[in-house]
Amino acid sequence: MKEKKEPSIVRGTLLLTIANLLLRLAAMSFQIYLSGRIGAAGVGLLQLILSVKAMSFTMGSAGIRTCAMYLSAEEFGRNRPQNIHAVLSGCSRYSLVCSVSVLFLLWRLAPWLAENWIGGSTAVPSLRVCALILPVCCLYGVMTGYFTAAGRIGELVGVEFLEQGFAMAVTFLLLSQWAGANAGRACLSVVLGGGAAALVSLRVLRFLHQGTLPPPEGPQRPPYRRILRISLPLAVADDLRAGLNTIENLIVPKRLARFSGTANALADYGVLHGMVFPVLMFPSAILSSLAELLVPEFSRCAAGRRMPRVRYLARRGLRVSLLFSLCAGGILFTGADALGELLYHSGAVGRALRLYAPLVPLLYTDAIVDAICKGLGQQSANARYNLLTSFLDVTFLWLLLPQYGLRGYYISFAVTHLINFCLSLRRLLLASGVRLETGLSLRAILCALAAGWTTSLLPPPDGLLGILLPGTQYLVTLCFLWTLFRVVRRDDLFWLRELVRRRTKQA
Repeated sequence: MKEKKEPSIVRGTLLLTIANLLLRLAAMSFQIYLSGRIGAAGVGLLQLILSVKAMSFTMGSAGIRTCAMYLSAEEFGRNRPQNIHAVLSGCSRYSLVCSVSVLFLLWRLAPWLAENWIGGSTAVPSLRVCALILPVCCLYGVMTGYFTAAGRIGELVGVEFLEQGFAMAVTFLLLSQWAGANAGRACLSVVLGGGAAALVSLRVLRFLHQGTLPPPEGPQRPPYRRILRISLPLAVADDLRAGLNTIENLIVPKRLARFSGTANALADYGVLHGMVFPVLMFPSAILSSLAELLVPEFSRCAAGRRMPRVRYLARRGLRVSLLFSLCAGGILFTGADALGELLYHSGAVGRALRLYAPLVPLLYTDAIVDAICKGLGQQSANARYNLLTSFLDVTFLWLLLPQYGLRGYYISFAVTHLINFCLSLRRLLLASGVRLETGLSLRAILCALAAGWTTSLLPPPDGLLGILLPGTQYLVTLCFLWTLFRVVRRDDLFWLRELVRRRTKQA
């Protein structure tokens, strides 16, 4: 059984990795184009609108995507695929009830949110379009959860490419033919493009789903109790956290404006959230693919009580995420200044990217830890941790931003993410029975610090070479140190070779 499942994870991860990298590259390129068109303040306005959109989506979906993925994977793990018809029917109805309720709420609150928090009535049309497309986005989430659980990664990747391409095409058409340099119209163009793409993608997924499952054995009643038992705890915690995250995003420009050293709070917010963070999280597309597939895989293993498989995958997932994130964080750190100039022609972006790059191992590894915990049925615990750290984040920002400005934001960001990671990791270790490889982790981090220090001794050249040369030097030095101090061992190379061999045979 072990050899059967593992190639599936590798193949799916490769597909999702390539897709996520290309999609994030396209999204980041479009963000660069948009920042040049409407400026940092316009990007800040867009980020605030998208923050409200994300909160409304979280409230409207009410935990249903994870629920659909978990229940579908459970039925596949128990060899009862005919029951998935009832699962999807119940999840869709639940999603419609929640999303339509949030639609009316957001429609009514749009003028108040725009005037009192976002900064002007220009955001009202964008917020109301976000409300109108909400049911479509939530139903699309149900279908993507099912396709992920079913292992139909190739089809899902194709639809994601279609969605991204259609959204960018519609948005670009509206920007060039109608919006111009008007920030309000530009934001509305982005929202309209995303909504049109979600509608098309939902129709395509429903078409691909037709006839792929065995017919149900007689009339089936949707498992509403199971749906509510899984989704409601997630919904409550996710809604509270989404609300706190939105409050966090909305208060940052207002509280930052109270700091004496701030010239344009909305522009500073746009630089950080619209320019720095997309670059910082771009390499995580590789790990997010693995995280996406670990949830149903761990659900199947837990349903089948295959704990040796659970512990094996947990150890590999933690090690891969740590080593990869140390590589990615070092490259971003050493090439931060060149990246800021090359992408945005901004020294401020480079300085901020260098400041946040050392947090990459924490952020990337936490995503894998959360995925494993969700797969093991620890959603409620993770939701409590996320809620706690979001509340702390809002509190810290409210207190620190007027006194310390962007330095206060950094302190809050680092401390709350560290607390969340420690709590989630502890829960994973308890649920899986895995022992933390403390010695290996410490050696890996120390080697990364040494490689970063040696790379920083040489002045980097300008332009693209300012990214490639320091990055290459860092990786070569890091690989040498990891081999020397047995961070990467021979059995890891044998494991990788076996995966490649199985993948080749299957292809």
